[in-house]
Amino acid sequence: MSNLAYLKYYASIFILTSIRRFVKIFKLAMKPIEKQRIIPAFKQYDLEGPKPRVNEFLFALQIFIQFIKGFRTLHFVGPSVTVFGSARFDENHIYYKMAREIGKKIAELGFTTMTGGGPGIMEAANRGAFENGGASVGCNIKLPFEQAPNPYTQTSITFSYFFIRKVLLVKYSYAFIIMPGGFGTQDEFFETLTLAQTKVINDFPIVVMGKEYYEPFHHWMDHMIAEGTIAEGDKKFMLFTDSVDEAMEHISKYVHKNYKVKPRKRLWWLFEKI
Repeated sequence: MSNLAYLKYYASIFILTSIRRFVKIFKLAMKPIEKQRIIPAFKQYDLEGPKPRVNEFLFALQIFIQFIKGFRTLHFVGPSVTVFGSARFDENHIYYKMAREIGKKIAELGFTTMTGGGPGIMEAANRGAFENGGASVGCNIKLPFEQAPNPYTQTSITFSYFFIRKVLLVKYSYAFIIMPGGFGTQDEFFETLTLAQTKVINDFPIVVMGKEYYEPFHHWMDHMIAEGTIAEGDKKFMLFTDSVDEAMEHISKYVHKNYKVKPRKRLWWLFEKI
């Protein structure tokens, strides 16, 4: 066999192997979002540094597809108030009951209640809206524990990555209510607060419920002000209260003063359901 023949032989093997690998990776990346997990049992492949260019492209494509799916799902949910909070409180907990009342009041104001779509505080807020005739939306995420969609939403969507979920929870909301919660809640709280502080988003109301729970945060803010890492005026972005009525009055006054909601038209040529 000539050198040229050997070259053609090995080139064909390389090409076939590459095609098979590409198809395998493509099928994995294109699995339905609901069947994927943000934290696999043993490793998180996509977020562990540089990968082969094919993997990076498919990762970017998957993110793009999830964003488009989110935009199409949430475009017509109406003006929303997002409620952040722990997934770990049951229905007998005082904060669960408070969040349920908040969902009810949001519905009475004519807003859509939007949450992370899981249990605990998220379920409570969705439930309060759902049981009182209000619109209820959940932006869920697939996790190996704790997170499962609650049954009190009319519109629900599941994502594979936290950052996609956070972008959409912020994008479609006119106000934010922060309930007691852990690392995830504080992540959402501080990202929203940073976006308001840096004027990436308008000064939408940020209401922090649970004055006793967040009392240490007041001391921390005073410490940061003393150290010069934040300004005294940064406190203006938040209202701390335990009163649901005060929270609703604060949100209603701001939104009705600064915004006029216009109905969005559905475009048949984009296959938007009429």
